[in-house]
Amino acid sequence: MTIQQLRYVLTIAETGSMNKAAELLYVSQPSLTASVQELEKETGIRIFNRSGRGVTVTNDGAEFLQYANQVVGQFEILTEKYTAKGGVKKKFGVSAQHYSFAVKAFVEMVKRFDTAKYEFAIRETKTAEVISDVAGLRSEIGVLYLNNFNRKAILKLLHTNGLEFTPLTRCRAYVYLWKGHPLAQKKQITFEDLADYPCLSFEQGANSSFYYAEEILSTADYPRTIKANDRATMLNLMVGLNGYTLCSGIICEELNGSDYLAVPFAAEDEDAMEIGYITLKKSIRSKAGTIYIEELKRYLGIDISDNG
Repeated sequence: MTIQQLRYVLTIAETGSMNKAAELLYVSQPSLTASVQELEKETGIRIFNRSGRGVTVTNDGAEFLQYANQVVGQFEILTEKYTAKGGVKKKFGVSAQHYSFAVKAFVEMVKRFDTAKYEFAIRETKTAEVISDVAGLRSEIGVLYLNNFNRKAILKLLHTNGLEFTPLTRCRAYVYLWKGHPLAQKKQITFEDLADYPCLSFEQGANSSFYYAEEILSTADYPRTIKANDRATMLNLMVGLNGYTLCSGIICEELNGSDYLAVPFAAEDEDAMEIGYITLKKSIRSKAGTIYIEELKRYLGIDISDNG
């Protein structure tokens, strides 16, 4: 089994075609087919089903490709660290739930590199995609939160995908709304105060588990709810509809603007959020990854001498 073979099967899976994969890899189709057959013989599994309409990944193949993606990604990080690769751009990505501080840390990290030499990516996305992006090495680091409600389910999913969670900070719930909201001047806000206003939450997909909700106290009964899929839309709904969302209270005014504020939320069954980052277990952290975590800690007021 070689890195080249792993790259071959990943490209075939991505294109769904032996012909297209052979063109992208600059190899002949017979050579590509022979290499895949050799790999399947060595591993004892069938990775692809072949038909006149192309190739599809088998159940065994899907599991194998997940590990292959991780191995190839780690190999690329290793070669980035210890070899010169000429003009090839290095890659670094972060996937996160919708946190402005995660974007701010990314901005500060990018400032410390020559962007002509890197291909950077920041993805504010659904919880399940944060996990799958890191598991598949589309992103090196993911940012999400745990609490008493979702902890068991999320940690089980992370374990299944070979990931680990490193906590950064704990925080209570806040109500996030715009400064012109009728409740903006209150010192704290209760469920009863919010009854006449729509609760805004980030959409997690039609088939997504309720454990994936980004908002703390997601199991509470909210009489008015509106889903959104990006932070800009969420902010617009706060102004246009006097909507609100529940958040960590860690807000980057530089990115979100100064027209919004976080008011402490008063609830009898309040549960603290534990915000942290996820990475592959025993993975080699890139220079960009190390600096990104430093910037996260710096923004959150955490001692950056501990880079675990």
